[in-house]
Amino acid sequence: MVQIDYMLMISRQGKVRLMRWFCPYSAKDKNKICRELTTTVLSRKTKMCNILEYQDHKVVYKRYASLYFVCGINSDANNELLTLEIIHRYVEAMDTYFNNVCELDIIFNFSKAYEILNEILICDGAITETSKHSILKTVASMDALETSDNLDQVLS
Repeated sequence: MVQIDYMLMISRQGKVRLMRWFCPYSAKDKNKICRELTTTVLSRKTKMCNILEYQDHKVVYKRYASLYFVCGINSDANNELLTLEIIHRYVEAMDTYFNNVCELDIIFNFSKAYEILNEILICDGAITETSKHSILKTVASMDALETSDNLDQVLS
């Protein structure tokens, strides 16, 4: 089983669009990780391996369109391909939810991107759900609750 320590979503311009930390890091360490991994990942050639060693853990990343999805995993994890599959499942779910996701969808709807990620990974970085249908059904239920709450507020 893969234990994800953090997930970052970085644009080709080097802007961090989303970050989720599943292990405790100090603010200084978080900034350092973001800065160093952004530089490292963006400088790698497309034909290079998507798995690299960083400090005391491994980093697995994948580029989709203009975004890099970067995951830090425990160095003892022996299944980096599962991490790539988790990234792919997340991108598929967002692509279906946003109907062909792009960077602007994430910028303007970052809370939905976090909700989808929270349906895939639990607070300690372990996989909770792999079914794209179940993930999207839960997010749609949350959307319906938000809509009914907003309607109730308007009517009262």
